[in-house]
Amino acid sequence: MAARLLVLSSILTFSCFAEICYGAVSFSSLERTLVVTASHRQGLLIAGEDKITVAWGLNQSFPAGTDSTYRTIKVQLCYAPISQVDRAWRKTEDHLSKDKTCLFKIVEKPYSNTNETLEWTIERDVPTATFFVRAYALDQHNNEVAYGQNTDAKKTSNLFDIQAITGRHASLDIASVCFSAFSVVSLIGFFFAEKRKGGKGQQ
Repeated sequence: MAARLLVLSSILTFSCFAEICYGAVSFSSLERTLVVTASHRQGLLIAGEDKITVAWGLNQSFPAGTDSTYRTIKVQLCYAPISQVDRAWRKTEDHLSKDKTCLFKIVEKPYSNTNETLEWTIERDVPTATFFVRAYALDQHNNEVAYGQNTDAKKTSNLFDIQAITGRHASLDIASVCFSAFSVVSLIGFFFAEKRKGGKGQQ
């Protein structure tokens, strides 16, 4: 019995250790060492059409070597609090493996200690909501070790709105109008043809 408890205890200890080392990262434990900006045209942005220019880099106020463990940069499009209300599938969790704030990947690439910029076309599957941009620095185990975002800690500034695609396209609307016009012309032509035919019958 004692041996069984010892084995069980060892397994639990190892599991907890593995979770700590690989993936059990809390957002509150991360330091905000990255500077992130997001620029775009004014007004409502349209998914599948508009672009966002994202820039990121290490905050130079931190001492040299701060980014020594950074191996990968992951930039994501994230829901603002106003678009998370009553939507559990967008809920913010401190445990990053459970967090659903940032569900849309903009880019993931090897980390560079120089400032980088990317122009990203908003993907067609992005829903209507209010967003911000966040970047995570990942270590060699692919765990988040630092972050930055284009908004303040409460996620209330520099937000932007995106409108989902409606499922209709301009070419479909044009085709619909043309078909309607053709139908009207055909109907008028048929009416006059029948009228002429009726007139000949009476003669």
